[in-house]
Amino acid sequence: MSASAAASEQPDPARVGGTPDQPVADSERIASFDFIRGIAVLGILFANITAYGHPMVAYFWPGALPGGGTAADGWVWLFQFVFVDGKFRGLFTLLFGAGLYLFMERAWARGRTRALQVRRLLWLMLFGVAHFYLLFVGDILFLYSVSGFAVLLMLRWQARTQLTIGLVWYLLGALAFTAALGTQAAIEAVPEAREQAGEAWPRMQAQWRQQIADGAAEAQVVREGSYRDVVAYRFTEQSEQLAIYAAIAVFETIPLMLMGMALYRFGFFAATIDRGRMRRWGWNGFLGGAAISLALGGWAVDRGFPPFLTQLLFNGLSGFPRIAMVIGLAALLVLWTARAAPTALGGRVAAAGRMAFSNYIGTSLVMMLVFHGWAGGFYGELNRTALLAFVLLGWTLMLAWSKPWLDRFSYGPLEWLWRCLTYGRLFPLRR
Repeated sequence: MSASAAASEQPDPARVGGTPDQPVADSERIASFDFIRGIAVLGILFANITAYGHPMVAYFWPGALPGGGTAADGWVWLFQFVFVDGKFRGLFTLLFGAGLYLFMERAWARGRTRALQVRRLLWLMLFGVAHFYLLFVGDILFLYSVSGFAVLLMLRWQARTQLTIGLVWYLLGALAFTAALGTQAAIEAVPEAREQAGEAWPRMQAQWRQQIADGAAEAQVVREGSYRDVVAYRFTEQSEQLAIYAAIAVFETIPLMLMGMALYRFGFFAATIDRGRMRRWGWNGFLGGAAISLALGGWAVDRGFPPFLTQLLFNGLSGFPRIAMVIGLAALLVLWTARAAPTALGGRVAAAGRMAFSNYIGTSLVMMLVFHGWAGGFYGELNRTALLAFVLLGWTLMLAWSKPWLDRFSYGPLEWLWRCLTYGRLFPLRR
């Protein structure tokens, strides 16, 4: 990474393209952005599929599945824990931070200010709130908008400062989650600790039972209620989850966006860094992080998924190897882009990435129609293995429609709407 790149505070003319009333030309696009974003949006469906078909507690704890889960569920959980959960969200977050800075480069080049980005993030927040209440409680758009507002205050930092503070901030966040959840796991695992904990252990058990009961209540509404009942339940019983997402923003999303900004400014996504170095980063980070994650996940499988240990591993300790895997995977995908993106399949993946916003929201709509009781009726019925069929369905739909749409139109439908709202004017949609 060059010091000159880190010191630069002015937009790079070579990276500045497009005007407010025109899309960025294909020749000016950063190919790795579209390709990696496409991989990420496909992977996020894999990560979210359990939460689409079950209460959120089943997302990290297999015991919440029908019949307490099967042996196969445990192995699918382990695969997702190692290779999927948090990895694609991490990729998406890095890219969001990089894209936020790229947007500002182009805005600055046209004489605009951060006010334009503020308006863009406000609309994203409204999209996120609507997504949360109307389609899926696992929304990340609200999280991104809140984090984006914070990151705007750090735009003018040196790139090296953004990278260093982002990495340290992220590791401190993972440490905070580990410390908060580690005490509970220790009390759960050690009889002497439970005795010394006094009333803390019964209180922990009661809170866990309440979490399971809340999941059961949610499942009953989604299985048996109308669409109106589901939305009303989210307003009355689940609104506090938006505050929880804001807490996640502080500990994970903001630092990842900072790192994404810095990596973009260093030329990481344009593959201008030494390819041998990027390849070493990629494989060492991805394989090293996967090995540690496998050991952590195997611990949960071997112990039969004790609730507090599983929470510690999923939401705490996994954060440390995850950052190595996310950056490593990003490096490998950047290097792979030039070879993969021009292929037929790679072109479809890149098209899905250009329409990631539409595909993300569209996936929630499709999965709601598949799982909710008033629609497809599969909610709470399927184990993790069976849910994989719907991952393949979602991937097929995203890859099938994105490229034909972009052959005819300049933007994805929601990308176009977001752009119109941001600039306060109607833009041409057809090519």
